Amino acid sequence: MDFSIKAFNTKNAIAQHKAGCVAIGIYENGKLTPAAKALDEKGSLTAAIKTGDITGKAGSTLLLHRASGLAQRVLLVGLGAEGAVTDRNYSSAAQSIARALSSLGSSDVLLALPLDIVKERDAQWCLRTLVLALRESVYRADGLKSKKDESKSGVKKVVLAVDTALQASAKQTLMQSVALANGMDLSKTLGNLPPNICTPTYLATTAKHLAKEFKLGVEVLDRKQLEALKMDSFLSVTNGSDQPPKFIILKHMGGKAKDAPVVLVGKGITFDTGGISLKPGSGMDEMKYDMCGAASVLGTFRAIAEMSLKLNVIGVIPTCENMPSGRATRPGDIVVSMSGQSIEILNTDAEGRLILCDALTYVERFKPECVVDIATLTGACVTALGHHNSGLFTRHDDAHDALANELLAAGKASNDTAWRMPIEEAYQEQLKSNFADIANIGGPPGGSITAACFLERFTRKYTWAHLAIAGTYWKSGAAKGSTGRPVPLLTSFLIQRAKG
Repeated sequence: MDFSIKAFNTKNAIAQHKAGCVAIGIYENGKLTPAAKALDEKGSLTAAIKTGDITGKAGSTLLLHRASGLAQRVLLVGLGAEGAVTDRNYSSAAQSIARALSSLGSSDVLLALPLDIVKERDAQWCLRTLVLALRESVYRADGLKSKKDESKSGVKKVVLAVDTALQASAKQTLMQSVALANGMDLSKTLGNLPPNICTPTYLATTAKHLAKEFKLGVEVLDRKQLEALKMDSFLSVTNGSDQPPKFIILKHMGGKAKDAPVVLVGKGITFDTGGISLKPGSGMDEMKYDMCGAASVLGTFRAIAEMSLKLNVIGVIPTCENMPSGRATRPGDIVVSMSGQSIEILNTDAEGRLILCDALTYVERFKPECVVDIATLTGACVTALGHHNSGLFTRHDDAHDALANELLAAGKASNDTAWRMPIEEAYQEQLKSNFADIANIGGPPGGSITAACFLERFTRKYTWAHLAIAGTYWKSGAAKGSTGRPVPLLTSFLIQRAKG
């Protein structure tokens, strides 16, 4: 899908733009937006509204043929009540446009929705919402099917109408929105691939391809190097698998050489059986998504690299499988992490924290400005927050409060929201072990919190936050598939960081 920006003013009227389709907005009670009024010279739009076929309710649509000017079709889209259009209304309208255009006979469309009508949102947000909705509508996950899903012709060329004053900023926003969509597509595709294809080696190869395409720095450490680094906690998870573990380091050094980097750490368990603490068989196929933290990091790097973001960002991905075998780690085993802390493994299904703790120790060498890890660390976070918000955990002090506020704001700005959860010393008591420095689980109460508390013990030399995304990265049931979250949140966070 090809996107472009076109500026319109009184001398360059929308009605004179030749297009297979023009999409315009109307408010509830049939009131036309300025662009709609400009197309209603013959009164055909007003006449169609008077029939009652469309009321302007957010997300409602009505397609008219030869209704105005040079446009072959006019798509009326409801925006909700004038003066009270919410971001939810606008998103609903964008998604309705995407659905309508997916089966349209026309190959091109002019989107002429107002960009200044959403409370507490700017034109850039509205443009990005339109682009992401349209890109989501054309995403396909049928690459491994012998017969592809039925493909509708749909629109291939999209022109976004803006006021002349917004033309320059709109072009920048469009570029970033397309880059973000590309990053989300990569993240979704990696998540949706089966675990016999998307192995640790596959993730490492993907990182190398990104590095080659966008001139990023890349390094992939293998088992011998991990052993030399004394990452015994990480390696304990991979003991039962025939797939070799990989430790991926990606570097996007777009800022000043002296600037400390932002570090993203993504959990990359490409399949999680639970190990010896075997999971129930029902739904275990979805454990291919246990590498979605890694996919989020790779998708975010795809986005910021295409944007040429002026910021130093390092991505670290520990990746392996968690499988049962005669070599697998057992409940009761004790391992020593890279940090020197010993860990009693009470449950081999709490493996994400075992690979992340060594990665979080490794990143100390980068002297980071801050570190954000992204992981499907525990299903307890789904119980706590459902599928709407990712869980956000940090320490409670000025530096960490500031980082939390940045991430929360980025989530709100990108419609990829998070909710802050507590980390308190009281929860650390649940991780006590009689035989090691720390146990890898703290029992059912506050499971998502004790999981974050485990990671916190390995992050005390820098400012850190944990994003728990088990409830937001994929959908189950008929809509089964990855969502691409939290690539929008992370990308928005990094864009704001780059602005200083």
